Amino acid sequence: MSAPTFRFPDIRPTLRELGVDAGRVLRAAGLPLAVGGESGMLLTTEQMFAFWRALETVGDDPLTGIELARRIPLERHHPACIAAQHARTFRDALQRFARYKYLCCAEEMALAEGGGECRAEFSWLRTTEPVPPRLLDAAFAGTVELGRRGIRRPLNPLRVELARPPAAVERFEAYFGCRVHFRARRNVIVFRLSDLDLPFVTYNAELLEMLSPSLDRELARRKATSTLAGQAKWVMQRLVGARLPQIGEVAKELAVSPRTLQRRIAEEGSNFRQLLADARRELAHQYLREPSMTLTETACLLGFEDPNSFYRAFREWEGVTPGEWRRRHAVAGAAA
Repeated sequence: MSAPTFRFPDIRPTLRELGVDAGRVLRAAGLPLAVGGESGMLLTTEQMFAFWRALETVGDDPLTGIELARRIPLERHHPACIAAQHARTFRDALQRFARYKYLCCAEEMALAEGGGECRAEFSWLRTTEPVPPRLLDAAFAGTVELGRRGIRRPLNPLRVELARPPAAVERFEAYFGCRVHFRARRNVIVFRLSDLDLPFVTYNAELLEMLSPSLDRELARRKATSTLAGQAKWVMQRLVGARLPQIGEVAKELAVSPRTLQRRIAEEGSNFRQLLADARRELAHQYLREPSMTLTETACLLGFEDPNSFYRAFREWEGVTPGEWRRRHAVAGAAA
């Protein structure tokens, strides 16, 4: 069964601010160095967990997850998060956050109100693995930052409950502004129910009118369809290297037979050869955006026998050479 994928945002600048080597984290997680670049990359829950586990080993600060959530600028977030930031009240923001979260990350947020409290719990899609601590911290901090940025004044949860053993308790409590209970039965962040009615200074009705219909359509599309072709292309991107992946390898990763894979991607209007070309083309774009990567290295990572073969293929894809494409996008990025 194919796994859903979600776009990984550009977090390299924030990691640099925190003194964390993004390359080391990605290598430790077994991910391409282009992940987290300007255009991002689609990752499964398994890959996302691998990244956050690697972050824990490479960066020794237990508050790294919180700092990432706190420092990533709003403009780098998915439109779903931007919509939540411009909601009418904190309650409206949390509800939009919960509704659209599936569009931008591999997690779901459940809200429950009662007894003067609002409890928010997170679950991650298609995994039985325990959530990496830094990822959970980032999720909790994300809800706090949503409220603080919208209300523009201090907003603290009522309490935070974490199932893991205690670490840096004073620092956690200083950030959240409340008691943080470790070794709890579950992971939950609890807000005062009265705080949910606080108005957002960032409320923008016109922006919500523009964003909400497209987000609703995309949500319906994502929930209704999860194409095998898209999953196959992601697997190809992970496997491609000094040699090209064969259909049997891709089918094995997706837990289907090669014949079933061929049939289903044909039903979806594609074929193995075209998907492989698309996978290499997308990877080429990501690698070419990395100034430190030479064209020879890029050709090798894409499974081409020599740079000339890569040049010919890229010219067929884009109508320009890899070097010209890189120069144009470097200029465009500098202008932006």
